[in-house]
This record gives sequence, structure tokens and C-alpha cells, in this order.
Amino acid sequence: MSFTTLGLSAHLLDTLEAKGYTQATPIQTQVIPLVLRGRDILAAAQTGTGKTAAFALPIIQKLVKDSEAKQASARALVIVPTRELAAQVASAIQEYAQGLNITCISLFGGANMGRQAKELGEGVDIIVATPGRLIELNKQGHIPLSRIQYLVFDEADTIFDMGFIREIEQILDLLPLNRQNMLFSATLTPAVKQLSEKILKKPLLIEIENLKAADMTLRQVVHPVEKERKKELLSFLIGSNNYPQVLIFTRTKIEADEVSNELTLSGLKNVVIHGDKKHGARDRALSEFREGRARILVATDIAARGLDIEGLPVVINYDIPHVSTDYLHRIGRTGRAGNEGLAITLLSSAEHHSWSKIIAMLGKNVETILVEGFEPPADQGLLKTRGKSISKEGEKKARTEGAFGNKRKKAPVQPKFIGKRGPRLAREEAVEKGSSTSKNSAFGNSKKPSPKKSGGRGR
Repeated sequence: MSFTTLGLSAHLLDTLEAKGYTQATPIQTQVIPLVLRGRDILAAAQTGTGKTAAFALPIIQKLVKDSEAKQASARALVIVPTRELAAQVASAIQEYAQGLNITCISLFGGANMGRQAKELGEGVDIIVATPGRLIELNKQGHIPLSRIQYLVFDEADTIFDMGFIREIEQILDLLPLNRQNMLFSATLTPAVKQLSEKILKKPLLIEIENLKAADMTLRQVVHPVEKERKKELLSFLIGSNNYPQVLIFTRTKIEADEVSNELTLSGLKNVVIHGDKKHGARDRALSEFREGRARILVATDIAARGLDIEGLPVVINYDIPHVSTDYLHRIGRTGRAGNEGLAITLLSSAEHHSWSKIIAMLGKNVETILVEGFEPPADQGLLKTRGKSISKEGEKKARTEGAFGNKRKKAPVQPKFIGKRGPRLAREEAVEKGSSTSKNSAFGNSKKPSPKKSGGRGR
């Protein structure tokens, strides 16, 4: 659908046209008119579907129409999980607001807090911030949040995955009750649904079929390989295919550094970003990668949702992510804006269980290709054994007498009777009354029972 049908102002339409945007994405088509009408939004959509423009454009338009004079305190707040995403969203908002009296600032940890406080003091309309830095600056009195009219949570599921629950609760307590709320998330996890019930007022749910749209241009491939040979296969794939630009994802910071070192030893120039890298180092690494000075970028999942590399052709999953939905965010870095993309996954035998969850999430199988010279042993293939011996998997399990589910039937319990000396087993009746065996006790001895004594005091 064309942007001209969504109710945007002529100035914003001219700005979009100058950037080459004429057709709105599905999420933009549904969200923009609803935000302009003042409705609260709960939207589920994958990264790369145009969510930033979906909430930024109508907020900018509504701020411009507001006749209230510009104040030092902001009127719109966007909460994001990572510094990369904060910088990316703020940059997009600034581009959309070109030529308008609207200012935007990004706030995140690792940057100079004094400089951020100074910019806030000069006046700002829209704040894009990570939860931690926002609370720090608010405690110092630099961000009065009592005038916020529009609140946006971008990548809400990641905000919770990164443990910002307490910070979110603190931020909500600082905001006015009368505001418009928008919550965007790739997946509607229980935590996200709980947050939506707390902050949204009669929200409209918008869900976009991300995978079907992505499958049109994005090719997914899995290469089975032994864990010990992953680094070797990684260097082989990049070198033999001569990929011009590759983004590699790892689960941990240690693995990211190890992969980076191995690629360097193989003669492949690369840069690495993860949580232990300082803000300046991460910015330099991203700049080198975007400008082509570094052919390969190695990153942990912290960067999966904040990277927007135009025309990125290849993403490689060095391993399976901790959270299945992070797979979508990883591969969503390529094949964006209708371009073709390739997502490769290196799969070891120990990761089959995690991979099966991703397959179930995708609802389809992924193309499996064995790379010649790197084939895993036959017993390390994609066979799911759940810890059983492969050689004995076909054998029928023997029934063990007395085992759980096959318990031996117990003999019937003898009835009991109560005597003066307490409960004891009843004597077994003889086969025929009066026979010689009828006098035997229940325990097999032939001793006759003692006669019953008369009851008397003291006996």
C-alpha cells in the first residue's frame, strides 16, 4: 500500500519519497493509521519489517501538530534493549524528522553521561534509551519524565531476556498515567503479554506473518559438522565461496573471540563486537564492517537486533542460539528490503535438540548439505536418540519382572483380627477340619496355642 493512503502529512511524504520509500510494509500499513487515531498497539513482527517507521512517523506528525511550546522535557520515549538499536532507531527518527522542529537523542551506557546530560538540558522531543542509562540520568535529575505523551517498547521480548524487568517497573512508575502506549515484539512471550496487560489500554493486536514473507528471498542452509571442526569449516566456506561480506553469530563472548582469532590466523580480516567491548570499540568495528574495511563481523546475540547492514548477503550461525526466536533475529540481518540473502547454520550432534525446536518454530525443514571433507561420522548425523544407544535403539526392551510398570502381583493379604494383646495374623485354616495339620500355627510350627487365661485383676 502507498504511504499516501495512510494519513501522513505532505512533509513526511516528501521526506519518504526523497529516501526512495513509496510502498508501506504490512506492519506500517496497519500501525500508522491506528497510532494517528490515538490507539494503544500490541504488535508482533520480526526485525526488518519496518517497525521503526511504523511508530516514528505518526509520533513525529502528532508532535508537530501539538501547538504546545517546546520544553526541556521530552514528550515521547522509546525503550530499546541495546545501544546499537538505540543509535539505529534515533538515527532513523532524525532522518524522518528532517526539516521539522523535532529533536531526538539516544541514551545508552558506555557513552559520556555528561555530554548526554548537556544535550538533554538543551531540549529534546523524543528520547530513545536503554533502561539502565535512562534510570541513571533520571536519578540525577536530567530527565523529568512527567510530560511523556507517547511510550514505545521496541523489541520487548529482548528487553525481558536481558533482565531489565526491575528497570521497566521503575520507569513505568515515573511516567504519567495519561499517555499513548505501543509495544512491539518479535514474539509474544508470557512476559511480554503480562507487560501489555499492565500498560496498554484496550490495545489492538497486530501480528505479521514474518516467516512466509522472509522465505521468498531468504535461503536457509544447515551444514552438519563435528564441533571440533567448526572453525575449520567456517574458514573454508568463507574462503572457497569468496563471500564479500559475512556476519557471524556466536552464543558466547569467549566463542566470539576464539572464532575471530582463528579467522585472523587463516588470513581473513575481521572485527568482533560483544558485551565486553567498550562503546567506542564497538562503533569502530561496525564502521569498518559497513564501509568494507573489514570483510567479516563476529558478534554475539546482543547485536542481533541492533544491526542494520544494507545489502548484507550472508549470515552464518556458528552455533545454535540460547533462545530459539533469536535464530529469526540472526537470519533477519540478511535478505532485508526484498534483497536475496543466505543464512548458514553449522550444526554439531550436541545441538540437535535445540535445532529441532527451531525447525518446529519454522514449521518446515531446512535444506541440509554435507560439505565434502567435513562430513560428521554416521552416528553423529541428524538422528535423534534422546540419549539412547543408536545400536540398541531398534531392540525391544525386555520385560523385567518387578520393574516399574510391570510389577509382580502380590499375594492377598491375610485378614487380621484384634485380640487383647494387639493385632496378629489369623491362623490358617486346615484343609479339612480336624486333620493333624489343622493344629499347626500360621508360621508352620506345631506348638499348640496357650489356653486362654481368665481375666482377673493384676493378671
